[in-house]
Amino acid sequence: MADNTKKRGGADRGLIALSEPYEVAYWSKKFKITPARLKAAVKKVGHSAKDVDAYIKLQKHKASDRARIAVSQPYEVSYWSKKFKVTPARLKAAVAAVGHSSKAVGAHLAKRKAAKKAKKSARKTPGKTTKKRAKKKAA
Repeated sequence: MADNTKKRGGADRGLIALSEPYEVAYWSKKFKITPARLKAAVKKVGHSAKDVDAYIKLQKHKASDRARIAVSQPYEVSYWSKKFKVTPARLKAAVAAVGHSSKAVGAHLAKRKAAKKAKKSARKTPGKTTKKRAKKKAA
């Protein structure tokens, strides 16, 4: 829908018209993003400037938290569970134990796996066949 440049009411001020180059330039400069990112944001959340502003702020926040695990987000739980090769429950337990840092959670899970492996190998006792072989070698 084309923007009517003669209307300057409040209803038009809160909307972003991508069909008008001067509006794309204005909003891109205001939000400090490229016109392509502005168009993508408008396509994602609609033409409301408030919604676009909130979406852009959320995207900037997400970018700074890439190394943190947000257990409240199902897609993050799925991603990190696959990355660390653990169940979502174990991932959540590890986050509760050491915090949201992906490095700390990875180290914690690695220690647990190593301890579990060592415990498993210590539990193995020689069976009858190994005892017989040991006696034959000793004799």
